Amino acid sequence: MKAKIHPKYVEATIKCACGNSFKTRSTVKDIAVEICSSCHPFFTGKQKLIDTAGRVERFRRKYGDKSGNKDKKE
Repeated sequence: MKAKIHPKYVEATIKCACGNSFKTRSTVKDIAVEICSSCHPFFTGKQKLIDTAGRVERFRRKYGDKSGNKDKKE
């Protein structure tokens, strides 16, 4: 490795907008983030799932089944 070309690797403090903070190592001493694993909806279980049920039925009601592929029993 070449000398004097690598940045300093120091202990860093990560601070979230929710107030959570933790230590790690980085080339930047202090890092501020807007969202972390303590407040992110995916990790806390508060994520809202979008209900997509009924999209096909709504499309068929609006436009009818013009594709020629009828699902009716004859």
